[in-house]
Amino acid sequence: MAQFVRDVMTPDVAAVLPDASLVEAAQLMRAQDIGDVLVTQDGVLLGVVTDRDITLRAVADGVDPLAVSCRSVCTPEPVCVGPDDHISEAVTLMRTNAVRRLPVVENGTPVGVISIGDLARAQEPDSALADISRAAPDSWPDVGNGGPGIL
Repeated sequence: MAQFVRDVMTPDVAAVLPDASLVEAAQLMRAQDIGDVLVTQDGVLLGVVTDRDITLRAVADGVDPLAVSCRSVCTPEPVCVGPDDHISEAVTLMRTNAVRRLPVVENGTPVGVISIGDLARAQEPDSALADISRAAPDSWPDVGNGGPGIL
C-alpha cells in the first residue's frame, strides 16, 4: 500500500498566471478534466483556484469571468504538503482545513496535487469514492461556445 504523497499524487501540475481570466482557468479545467488549477508565477505557488471558487466567488455575484483574474478569486497561500510527507499528513491537513485537494510542493516549486479521490483510491480502493474517482468524466453536449447543454 502507498505510504507517501508522491506515491498517490497527480504529478502533472495545471497552472495559470495570476492575471489569467477565470474563463482561461475554467477552460483548462475542462480540457484536463480537473476541478482546480494552481496559480503560479515564475514557478512559485501563489494560490489555488477551484471550480467552486469560480462559481461562488465570481459567477454567483454576476461578475464577468472574462474580466476577473484568477488572483482575485483564488485561495492565497494554500495549505500544502511535500512529496515525501506520509499520506496520513495529507489526510490530517485535508480534514483540519476542510479541503479536498492539496498542492504538493518541493523546494518551493509545485510538483503535483493530491486529492481526496487520490487518497480514496490508494487507501480504500473498493470504496464508493474510489469508484467515482476512477470513473470516466461526464460528457456534455456542445452547445453555443462549447459549454454544457441541457440534457
